[in-house]
Amino acid sequence: MTAETSQTLDRGLRVLKLLADTDHGLTVTELSNKLGVNRTVVYRLLATLEQHALVRRDLGGRARVGLGVLRLGRQVHPLVREAALPALRSLAEDIGATAHLTLVDGSDALAVAVVEPTWTDYHVAYRAGFRHPLDRGAAGRAILAARQKPVGETAFTLTHGELEAGASGAAAALMGVTGVEGSVGVVMLADAVPERVGPRVVDAAREVADALR
Repeated sequence: MTAETSQTLDRGLRVLKLLADTDHGLTVTELSNKLGVNRTVVYRLLATLEQHALVRRDLGGRARVGLGVLRLGRQVHPLVREAALPALRSLAEDIGATAHLTLVDGSDALAVAVVEPTWTDYHVAYRAGFRHPLDRGAAGRAILAARQKPVGETAFTLTHGELEAGASGAAAALMGVTGVEGSVGVVMLADAVPERVGPRVVDAAREVADALR
C-alpha cells in the first residue's frame, strides 16, 4: 500500500476477487484467514459490499458474488472490444478472413468484436452480437478446450461447417486474463483452414490477452 491508495478499498476488492475465484462461496473465517485481517473487518467489508449488491450471503453464512456485478459487467464488453481491435485488424488483414473476439455468455459463445478484411473479394458475413452454443464452432470449442488445459498452454481449434455450410473456422482461447473467458478466431469460406492460420490465431489471442492484462 502507498499513501495514494485506500486500504479499505483494496481489501474490498480483494474480497470480490476471492469470491469470484470460488463456486461455493467463503465464510467470514475463511475470508479473515485469506486476507490476514480480523473477523470484524471482514464483517464490515461484507456489509458494505452487500449494500451495493456486489456480495450476497446464503442461509449458511457463506458469502458469494452478488448480482450487482452484472450491472458492472455490462460495461466490460466495450472496453474488451476496444482493447482487442488492433490485434483483430492485423489478423483479418494478414489472413484475409473475418476475425472475431468471442466471449462466454452463460452457455453461449457471443461475438463481441468483428473485423472484416479490406482487400478480399468476398468473406464470411459475421456480426458482433452473433451467438451460438459453446460446443459448436471453433470459437466456442476453443474455450471449452482451454478449460481442460494447464494454465499458460495455448492451442488452436479447427472446425468446418458447424455454424455455416462451406465455412471453416480457427480459434484460440484467451489465456491468463482474470475475469475474461473467451477466444480469438477467424472464419473463412474454405473446405479447410490453411496450415499457417492456426499458429497465427494463437499469436493474435496472445496479443489480445496482453492488451487486457
